[in-house]
Amino acid sequence: MTQHDSRVDVLIVGGGLGGVAAALAAARHGLRVHLTEEYAWLGGQLTSQGVPPDEHPWIEEIGCTASYRELRDGIRDHYRRHYPLTEAARAREDLNPGAGWVSKLCHEPRAGSAVLEAMVAPHTASRRLTVDRQVRPVDATTDGDAVTSVTLRSLPTGGEYTVEAAYVIDATETGDLLPLTGTEHVTGFESRTETGEPSAPDQAQPENVQALTYCFAVDHLEGEDHTIPRPKRYEHWRSVQPDFWGAPLLSWTAPNPRTLAVGERHFSPNPGDDALAVTADQSQDPGDGNLWAFRRIIAKDLYAPGAFASDICLINWPSIDYFEKPVLEATEEQRNQRLSDAKQLSLSMLYWMQTEAPRPDGGIGWPGLRLRADVMGTADGLAMAPYHRESRRIRGLETVREQDVSGQIRGDKGARSYPDSVGVGMYRIDLHPSTGGDNYIDVPAEPFEIPLGMLIPQRTTNLLAACKNVATTHITNGCYRLHPVEWNLGEAAGLLAVHCLEENTTPHAVHASPQQVAALQELLVADGVELHWPDTVHGY
Repeated sequence: MTQHDSRVDVLIVGGGLGGVAAALAAARHGLRVHLTEEYAWLGGQLTSQGVPPDEHPWIEEIGCTASYRELRDGIRDHYRRHYPLTEAARAREDLNPGAGWVSKLCHEPRAGSAVLEAMVAPHTASRRLTVDRQVRPVDATTDGDAVTSVTLRSLPTGGEYTVEAAYVIDATETGDLLPLTGTEHVTGFESRTETGEPSAPDQAQPENVQALTYCFAVDHLEGEDHTIPRPKRYEHWRSVQPDFWGAPLLSWTAPNPRTLAVGERHFSPNPGDDALAVTADQSQDPGDGNLWAFRRIIAKDLYAPGAFASDICLINWPSIDYFEKPVLEATEEQRNQRLSDAKQLSLSMLYWMQTEAPRPDGGIGWPGLRLRADVMGTADGLAMAPYHRESRRIRGLETVREQDVSGQIRGDKGARSYPDSVGVGMYRIDLHPSTGGDNYIDVPAEPFEIPLGMLIPQRTTNLLAACKNVATTHITNGCYRLHPVEWNLGEAAGLLAVHCLEENTTPHAVHASPQQVAALQELLVADGVELHWPDTVHGY
């Protein structure tokens, strides 16, 4: 034993949205919790991966947990307290700091990080919660079907320590604990024979996973030159033209995610639009007409004149989706090389925009595009972490399939309802191009529920899934992978651990007992978790 080795009630590996939500849920009920995160910032896709929240159109009123709403309110309050907003912007209850079209709450990654730190602070101060950053799981021990400990390695020092826990929650972005603990899991695309899904292939494709992305942020200073050095693999990425793309990858041309029709995007920095008029409702308008405004995270016109010289735009576009090769089951050397290639793709897109991209005025390139490394908190200007859209997934007690949520299949019945629901979510089934050569797969979904069984592995008794590693399929991952759903998954996992420890029971026993499910649901509702959608809400 070293001074870092410990035993806790709940060990949560992965400090993304699911991990933080699980930690908050367990700590506020008095459990001793240890939370670890690979990167410097908590928050995963919201912060270190740089992805503004993808949410459904009813998010301001219904369809998320109370603590997720606290996070959203906290981000808005952060801007009201610390930023020189105009009077009109400050007065907006539904303030959208970036006036981006992808979300009703587009903001800088650092703002999300600051609010999450404030949310965990009372629990770290009380010593109920320990948070370790820049550590990665490297080993685990088991006793029969139970996980007994996880060994973690410090990335800065290489030192290792072990944490024993009654419950272990895997909230990593790629299901890292599943192979370490021998928990049965699946990767990639299941076969139609296995799942019965109409969009599935005839044969399983375990290496066929969605693209990952290294996001980055830019502003634009007309008349200045902020051109980056020519990326090492620029010629490679400049020459890539997937068969289904209809043009070089580095272009304004790409398939429409919903119709697959190849079309031109528009790009116009600082368009002078009415930032207060942005509605950000993708059920009415996908919002990607002008890519600049799509994921804009600072709209300068919402702030005092001169506070910002430019809008700030978050780049997470189809042209920087890396789908050449998978990383999930790659060797360490392969993984590092492929992630490096993905970074080169993002930098190549920026360089192309600065030097070769056609402008609406007939010119070529925007050298005034400035890479905002400060916004991403990194030296290279790219997000700290890759945005993994797909993870290893547990083989759970309940697997959600396309036919459970698809509006095309379910029709007026709505999504399947579960007696063991532990939350709700909504997003279209939105699958990005994949390493198997698939184009987008887009299926309208109905507002859905989160069954308890999708968090619980079939065999492992004390490990719970709390991120994109829950028991979805490759297809339904496309609607369960978004920000409010991940938070709800984590919060449900944390409260399940609370219930099991308080009642001296197990997740499998809870799942098997309607009475115990009802008791867990009482706990969830008391903590502000919605279990069902109103009958009046339907998909888009």
